[in-house]
Amino acid sequence: MSQTDFSSITELAHNLGKNIIRPAAADVDQHARFPQEAFNAFKEHKLLSCYVPLEFGGMGLSISEVCKLCEIFGNYCASTAMIFAMHQIQVACIAHHCQSSEFFQQFLRDLVSKQYLLASATTELGIGGDLRSSICFLDAKGHEFNLEKQAPVISYGVAADFIMVTCRRNAEASASDQLQVLVDKKFTHMEQLSDWDTLGFRGTCSAGFKIASTGHTQQIQPEPFGDILAKTMHPVSHLVWGSLWLGLAQDAVNQARASVRAAMRKNPSTPPVSALRLTEVDEQLFSMRAGLQVAIDEYQQKLASNDPSVFSDFAFSIRINNVKLRCSELVVKIVGDALSIVGIMGYKNNTPNSLARHLRDAYGAALMVNNDRIRTHNSTMQIMVRDSQ
Repeated sequence: MSQTDFSSITELAHNLGKNIIRPAAADVDQHARFPQEAFNAFKEHKLLSCYVPLEFGGMGLSISEVCKLCEIFGNYCASTAMIFAMHQIQVACIAHHCQSSEFFQQFLRDLVSKQYLLASATTELGIGGDLRSSICFLDAKGHEFNLEKQAPVISYGVAADFIMVTCRRNAEASASDQLQVLVDKKFTHMEQLSDWDTLGFRGTCSAGFKIASTGHTQQIQPEPFGDILAKTMHPVSHLVWGSLWLGLAQDAVNQARASVRAAMRKNPSTPPVSALRLTEVDEQLFSMRAGLQVAIDEYQQKLASNDPSVFSDFAFSIRINNVKLRCSELVVKIVGDALSIVGIMGYKNNTPNSLARHLRDAYGAALMVNNDRIRTHNSTMQIMVRDSQ
């Protein structure tokens, strides 16, 4: 897509943010409800298929461009941006791994025309957040399958049209011999196991469910889940999440800047102390953006190489994990520092300068795939990384 064309998409994204997403954000947060008005608009403008390649009728955006949209939406409502980001992760899992499947190629075309919303069920009761282990398994007989899973979290599961489910290949397979299956909600029974009354990211509606689904074996992705995770799910997740957290942090800094400007207008001859604090928090935002952009550019280059082996590099996996670690912790620091600049009007709810929702959402970032778990993985991989030259 040309820069001119993408500029029009970013302009559209900001217009949706100002006119639809932000006006509904407080109500979405207060009632922990799905941001329906935003997704109605996304479907109208076919943004749910923005990462679908041009050959299947999509916009053909790059990962860098999708990340930019996540950042923009993060400026207006982190829950809305998170759902958009999670959906795009599932789209990428199909787009990057559908080459040998006529079913999934046609599904991408249908996604463009019907604007399906895709969710995922990766975690499972009994294994915690370990994505490379499954208890549930695919029970296939001929061309039909049954699949049952107890998932502690399925974000926006009620609103989704399809759910990507990880499971063992069959009843005899090891916990790490996994597949990813696209299940159709029309043929899926969902029993809610838990609610979603949380501190932040309330609009993601990430309740737990026991799901029981039937379908055709063509709904099984043709590549092993381990390959899908390494090439797509792991890097794309951390990059789009980091991008929306960046948008959240940027909006908090914008609020802080507006507060400093207001103080300057009251006493133009003497810069307020908060101006110095603003400079410091903007430095943190710069660091957050720079580290994220380096990782986005590297991933884009690896995709362009068309060499699957580049995604087995431990050093790359560590760098992608570092994006999640640093962004999820910096967003809390930046929003907190912005709050100290804005002061009591940022601490209050229901004020134009309130940062209460920003701060509550920010604290959720480090808990999504817990940072301690990620650092444990990094500590193991560090031993295997070759020294940089």
